[in-house]
Amino acid sequence: MTLCAFRKIVVKITFLLPVVFPATLLQAEPYLPKDGGQVLETLRSTAFDPVEHEIRALRARLTAEPGNLTLACEFARRCIERSRSQADPRYLGRAQAALVPWWDIPAPPIEVLVLRATIKQSQHDFTNALADLSLAVRLAPRNAQVWLTRATILTVLGDYAEARKACLPLAQLAPGPIALTAVASVTSLNGEAEGSCALLQRSLEGNTPASPDEKIWSLTVLAEALERLGRVSEAEADFKKALALGQRDPYLLGAYADLLLDQGRAQEAAELLKNESRADGLLLRLAFAESAMSLRPVSCDAHIAILKARYEAGHLRGDFVHQREEARFDLHLLGQSSQALRLAETNWQVQHEPADLRILMESALAAGDRAAAQPALDFIRKNRLEDVELAKLARQLNPK
Repeated sequence: MTLCAFRKIVVKITFLLPVVFPATLLQAEPYLPKDGGQVLETLRSTAFDPVEHEIRALRARLTAEPGNLTLACEFARRCIERSRSQADPRYLGRAQAALVPWWDIPAPPIEVLVLRATIKQSQHDFTNALADLSLAVRLAPRNAQVWLTRATILTVLGDYAEARKACLPLAQLAPGPIALTAVASVTSLNGEAEGSCALLQRSLEGNTPASPDEKIWSLTVLAEALERLGRVSEAEADFKKALALGQRDPYLLGAYADLLLDQGRAQEAAELLKNESRADGLLLRLAFAESAMSLRPVSCDAHIAILKARYEAGHLRGDFVHQREEARFDLHLLGQSSQALRLAETNWQVQHEPADLRILMESALAAGDRAAAQPALDFIRKNRLEDVELAKLARQLNPK
């Protein structure tokens, strides 16, 4: 079993935002740069990309054998991995297309069932993803990926009790870094942040064999937990350790950029993300960094215009999946607090991660509607969520 099939427990897959097709962008008002030499986006070349070459070769074989289950599942898995590593949801569509012969079967082969749940999870169709996983648990109770994906979704939904239960089988099915990180990612949000950090630190300092992907995942979960506890220097050290492993990880980049932005280090955040304009989530943070710099670069207005066009194009497609990020855009870059609050409230009906709590509380404060933040305050209290930034917002909402 490969970690890439499991990746990004706790909030992290929710951050992979759509890259809009150029034809779709034409439906929104185009941004016209004032300077012909202005760089709007740096494209990554795929001409000699071995992974892309392998995916194309698999697709060619699958075209010749569309009913080959093994080949279809391998192609779908590679596309899902590619979607996550490149923050490009178009690969999810390709994965789904490969599984068309089995997609609408109520009880498809277990391989398809797990892949279908993973794709639905990435599309934020959590209800149907959990339904698929419930069936998968009955059919293959010793499939570690099933339990890990289930734990991931339940954590995003804020159902920590059930997420803990989903982690229990992993102690036998995926011992070592995978099981430990899965458990810590849940418990760090549920009143046991200090213990979770200690658990991860011991695991990382031990001699347990782990792949670079596994180490990046563990270090990222640890860094975020430390940051929520206010141990910023330790968190930054772990983010840097993860980055030093040399694997491109959009979630890691976004999480570290958020730390830099919260610390008022906009220049460093901009430097980190200067070549990361394809993924909306990273472009959003780049725009935040540029707007906070003392000498605001001319690219800032271009990036804001591009983001606005992408969100508008998403609305035209009926894509309202990433409302948390759009709420952040409206609040912090457009200053539209009422619109941001509306989006944050709608997003809250879907998911309950720390970032969802934060934008709901921030937009409620900005809009002068403290009552709108009450669900977030209740959630923090009920789940004993430890987060210094959320605690500051809570004090502003309830100053007594």
